[in-house]
Parts: sequence; structure tokens; C-alpha cells
Amino acid sequence: MNRMLRWIFTLCVAYPLVWVWLGVSISNRKKLPTDGPAIIVANHNSHLDVLALFTLFPLSTLVKVQPVAAADYFLKNRLIGWFALKVIGIIPVYRGAHQANPLQACVEALTNKKIVIIFPEGTRGEAGKFSTIKSGIWYLSQQCPDVPIIPVYMHGLDRSMGKGHKFPVPFFIDIYIDDPISFDSDKVLFKRTLLNRFVLLQQHAIRKRV
Repeated sequence: MNRMLRWIFTLCVAYPLVWVWLGVSISNRKKLPTDGPAIIVANHNSHLDVLALFTLFPLSTLVKVQPVAAADYFLKNRLIGWFALKVIGIIPVYRGAHQANPLQACVEALTNKKIVIIFPEGTRGEAGKFSTIKSGIWYLSQQCPDVPIIPVYMHGLDRSMGKGHKFPVPFFIDIYIDDPISFDSDKVLFKRTLLNRFVLLQQHAIRKRV
């Protein structure tokens, strides 16, 4: 990842788009980690999710932030792959690859005190709905049991630029940062707990909009 390119992209694209074109309200920003290792788990309904998350961090912390992304999607095109690796700074995960530990790159990033962003639903879901929580976040928590996992819920991005949309529509968004959750040896219970956190944050966001 090129630090200067990341800063330029965030200042010239992410900040104007998220803060000026859309507008955003952040709840409990103080719960967001400023140092790693830490794992941010967020709902995934928009192409703008990563950009919105980038704007939550000061530039001094942003260089430590790396989103996890599917290598088969982002690296299949040379130009997109360069942008994803050098500017966005993704940690590529090879889905379906026969590796001893497909999450090893994530473990190494956390060992190096990075803040790793994971979308536990795996892919962008339908607007306003949660997809099934994949098991990857649970497996990662087992390998890094002392690393805090912070749920972040983003409300409104699905209406601004959800699945199938090509251009961002001005729509005010709300971002909620929750208390960290810990790893649990029970995979089913861990995934249920995480999903419940997102549901509660969504309900709070809906009540706020009414």
C-alpha cells in the first residue's frame, strides 16, 4: 500500500463524497480503535462502505487500516488490482483456494498491529437486510483470541449506492460503533451474537429516523 496515494484518495475522494455529497452522523466514535491490532466488522450493502469507514479514522491512523477483500474479484483485472492493493490497501483472500490457512494474511496484519476491516456477510446484500454471517470471522477470532472485534453498522448507504446502483445518490447516512465483542469457542453462538448486535443497531437507526 502506498501511504501517500491512500491519503490523496481519502482527502480528495472519500471525504468529499461521504461528508459533503452524502452527509453522515456518527454515534460512539470514541469506541473506534486508533491503534491495532483490532478487527472492524461492518454490514455490507454498498460500494461506498469502505470509503465511509476510511473517513472515520484520522489520517495518522488510516495507514494502519486494511479491508479484507476477495482476490478473485479485485485482482482479476490488472488496473483494478493495482488500485485495490496500492491505494485501498486490501488484504486479498483467495476464496476456495486450497491453502493451509486462507486467513494467514489477516493474521499477519493483526500481528503487525493493523486494524483489519471485515464484512462478515461476505458480499453485498439486499438493501436493508442482513445476509448470513459467514464463518471466516469466527475462524479468525480463534487464531487471534485477544484481538477486539468492533461491530460497525452503516445505515443509509444501501439507498445511496446499493447493489445494482452505478452512481451515488445523496442520502444522509448514520454510522453506529458498538462495544467490542470477544471470541467464542462456540461458532453458532458467536455468529448469532454478532448478527444480534447488527440487528439491534439497525433497530436503533430506524427509530432515530422516525
